Amino acid sequence: MSKTPVRNQLPLREYVRRVAQDYLADMDNTDPENLYQLFVSTVESPLIEEVLKKTAGNQSHAARILGITRNTLRSKMRQHGIQP
Repeated sequence: MSKTPVRNQLPLREYVRRVAQDYLADMDNTDPENLYQLFVSTVESPLIEEVLKKTAGNQSHAARILGITRNTLRSKMRQHGIQP
């Protein structure tokens, strides 16, 4: 059963922007370190997990959806401790 998209739903880019704004505001006057890596690693793991769920664990299909090679997917799964 597929979900019908909500018409006024924000693009993913806007959700990320809002999270970044909130995160930086919460830091007050402290400059965070390695912010790019923090964001990438925080988003990458659940994204891979959800795509693998959607493909019932089919790594080749998941890699195609993600736009990466199967080897890259497997490497990222190991990096994030995601079980095949």
